[in-house]
Amino acid sequence: MTTSLTIAMRAADKQPLELIGKMANRHGLIAGATGTGKTVSLRKMAESFSALGVPVFLVDVKGDLSGICNAGDGQGKIGERIAEYNLGADYLSGFPVRFWDVYGETGIPVRVTVSQMGPMLLARLMNLNDTQEGLLNLVFRVADDKGWHLLDLKDLRGMLQHVSENAKQYQTQYGNVSAASVGAIQRQLLALESQGADKFFGEPELNLQDWMQSEGGKGVINILNSEKLMLSPMIYSAFLLWFLAELFEMLPEVGDLDKPKFVMFFDEAHLLFDNAPAALVKQVEQVVRLIRSKGVGVYFVTQNPLDLPDTILGQLGNRIQHALRAFTPRDQKAVKAAAETFRSNPDLDVAEVIMELGVGEALVSFLDEKGMPGVVERSFVLPPQSSLTPLSKEERDSRFQQDALYPHYKDMVDNYSAYEALQELGAQNAEAAQQAAQAAESEKAEKAAAKQQAKEADKPGVVDGLLGGLFGGRKKANQGIAYDLADSVGSQINRQVTNAISRSVMGVIKNMLK
Repeated sequence: MTTSLTIAMRAADKQPLELIGKMANRHGLIAGATGTGKTVSLRKMAESFSALGVPVFLVDVKGDLSGICNAGDGQGKIGERIAEYNLGADYLSGFPVRFWDVYGETGIPVRVTVSQMGPMLLARLMNLNDTQEGLLNLVFRVADDKGWHLLDLKDLRGMLQHVSENAKQYQTQYGNVSAASVGAIQRQLLALESQGADKFFGEPELNLQDWMQSEGGKGVINILNSEKLMLSPMIYSAFLLWFLAELFEMLPEVGDLDKPKFVMFFDEAHLLFDNAPAALVKQVEQVVRLIRSKGVGVYFVTQNPLDLPDTILGQLGNRIQHALRAFTPRDQKAVKAAAETFRSNPDLDVAEVIMELGVGEALVSFLDEKGMPGVVERSFVLPPQSSLTPLSKEERDSRFQQDALYPHYKDMVDNYSAYEALQELGAQNAEAAQQAAQAAESEKAEKAAAKQQAKEADKPGVVDGLLGGLFGGRKKANQGIAYDLADSVGSQINRQVTNAISRSVMGVIKNMLK
């Protein structure tokens, strides 16, 4: 039995337009001008995947998707569409939602370790040149060889400083360490930190398996609040680079399943590619091209199809095109480009219809069972089943703080890592230096004492001094017979004087004893 998702109704005969489950991993595009219904289409597709038991990830740029967890009220236009298409009284429904936030303010914190990001992705993120990237690889290799874990930014900064200060020590085994490259990387890390990287890099790190859960037979919709995150493009790029690479590495090859294992929606995708580093664009292109075989579908939501690079746009097989307005030459070019990407329908002038579509209307083309684009059809997107009203701050806080995963990710943990290892090494080196200095000082004192003792031993006695004064000092070589005679006489007198002194001292002692 073929699994499919009913997303829209054909305008001409109100027949359903279905997205075949096994083609959902061929990716897709939702495009249209502001206010034409893109977010409603995104919401409806996410609900449909969740209803099939497929976990979903959403980037919520505007903060208006949180109401998916509550059932809709069926009022206004929503109620009219439900009645028009006979969708039934039980159509409205809420869905299991998990809220996430890199900064931990409006959802469960999202963290990644520096080691998990890796030197290649970090180099691409910081737009490093080849020399700087080589140095970053060197730093990671030194840390690995020494068993020092790189978990957060202070670990990486500490390793950069350590390698720089001990460049000669590592030069032979690992290669040259450029002080200029160290400085350049440190400046990039400061830029990252100013955008909140100190909260993004750390532990406990996100386990992507926690994003691939289901509850009550429905896939959990993971909503990443990106209102603040989009103001920090480097952190958003860091998250996206890691997320796509980690997802690709983690999942096994499965080919075309009856339904995808995981689906991602990137709202306001033009913000993702505005001024994006070429490395990021290349990484996204590579993942979009290859992750299909992992059972993952990627859907971009943007205002204009031209906002996406051609290499990525060409990979998006399932398309929902809302109205475009041709007020400028660029708009006219976009209308023409969008019309030419659809499989033609002889009953529709696509370029003209794109500019006539009303709110909730769209040109829809899904892949058929053979993977061929279906004929483009003018249609009405089905109304969402969930509430369009976002949660209040209090309601959102209550939901994510009561989530079963919140206690695990709530607080950042500063485990023993490279920074602490370097602090210990510095303390050990300082202690060793102090002991060496003390040993050197002690040795110096001992030598001085020995020298003083030797000097004292060389001094003449009292009588020798007196006689030496009389006879001109000690005998020197080759001073003749006269000096020998004087020396002999002096020695004899010295003995006599010494004996006299000894007798006097003994006499005094005897008298004292009487």
